[in-house]
Amino acid sequence: MYIDLLTKIKNAQNAGKSTLKVLHTKADEAVLDILERRGFLKKTEVKGRGAKKVMEIALNPERPIQGVKFLSRPSLRRYAGYGALKKVKGGQGVLVISTPKGILSGGKAREEKVGGVLLFEIW
Repeated sequence: MYIDLLTKIKNAQNAGKSTLKVLHTKADEAVLDILERRGFLKKTEVKGRGAKKVMEIALNPERPIQGVKFLSRPSLRRYAGYGALKKVKGGQGVLVISTPKGILSGGKAREEKVGGVLLFEIW
């Protein structure tokens, strides 16, 4: 799940690692794609096939993750319409939400006029 993924990335950055391997899931792949497009990660690559797929993540030391705020958890889901989606840290961070169109960043969800479950903010 994305909570474990983000914790692993932050711990690897704090330990000074340059790469990290995690098990592959489609949801985690969508989250990593957003983080890669926003410059938090250098590159993500899916390796292997079948049930043994792993994702190799190249961390970006020039733009480390400063903080993460988890907005929803399994026992408490927080929902928002596209009009209620705000910028994170004045546009320096990213809001990630789960929508009917997949996992999207806050800006992309506003463009497509779709709301959903607020997952986390990262800066």
